[in-house]
Amino acid sequence: MSGSIEVRGLSRTFHTTVRRPGFTGTLRSLVDPERVAKHAVQDITFDVAPGELLALLGPNGAGKSTTIKMLTGILTPTSGECRVAGVVPYQERERNARNIGAVFGQRTQLWWDLPVRESFAILRDIYEVPKAEHAARLEEFDDLLDLSSFWDTRVRHLSLGQRVRSDLAAALLHDPPVVFLDEPTIGMDVVVKEQVREFLRYQVEQRSRTVLLTTHDMTEVERLAERVVLINHGRLVLDGSLDDIRRKFGSTWQVRATLADAHTDVVPLPGIAVLRRDGPRVVFGPDGPDAPTVHQALKTVIERYEVTGVAIDEADLEDVMRAAYVHAEAV
Repeated sequence: MSGSIEVRGLSRTFHTTVRRPGFTGTLRSLVDPERVAKHAVQDITFDVAPGELLALLGPNGAGKSTTIKMLTGILTPTSGECRVAGVVPYQERERNARNIGAVFGQRTQLWWDLPVRESFAILRDIYEVPKAEHAARLEEFDDLLDLSSFWDTRVRHLSLGQRVRSDLAAALLHDPPVVFLDEPTIGMDVVVKEQVREFLRYQVEQRSRTVLLTTHDMTEVERLAERVVLINHGRLVLDGSLDDIRRKFGSTWQVRATLADAHTDVVPLPGIAVLRRDGPRVVFGPDGPDAPTVHQALKTVIERYEVTGVAIDEADLEDVMRAAYVHAEAV
């Protein structure tokens, strides 16, 4: 079963009634309501390949959650189309539900008054997962997420980190090829966040699951995603790899190298300028619009010169994405 996500010209418009001030305005709103359209998502197109983790980013209100709700079948698009694992979500909701797993931030799919293990058993029956497969997956998830230390605890008594780990396991118990994660680690401590990231890396790299992630945590993006789609005011404004985005919006980086021989001639390299030199210490930086990424530059410097030490400085990903947002606002 293909785990791809295909989005073509997807749009969603909501209509709301304008509330007029005062008693007379309220009466007029009842008798002759004025309706206005809000375009939450406008004509966006992108693909996510099987076994790829894509970060869907944007400021609050950009349309990220609305997009995910259409892909999960919760909302029907106003126009355009999408397919998830070959299924049109809003036309075949039950079939789509069997192909996807989803974790929505602070909302849980577990039963509040039941122990975690019993919620897992209910989900096993709902999705008709054979008992042997269910037991094998629970064992695998326990190894990765340490579930057994709290799975006899009622969900209402779990910490945030324990609940999110349980929700991740619950979303994958039926072995879906596609997973949607909407702010899954919000409010979690750094230790649990890293445990969740390791789990997601394993699911993408070893299980070839397709993951669509929304988050405001740039560390999460940097450690998990190779590609980013940025939407703003409901429109897609950027689709590219992290390297491409850094190259376009994070032009400041430096490679500081210590040469083995202080008398070595140092010359500019393709896209790499020599910013300054102090004996064996040389600082390289980007040169022109075709400059490589800092990691490509590091590789080039090491291959070209014999060095005894190197260090890199680059723009923080938050700064890069902030520049991308500003650019999107200006367009």
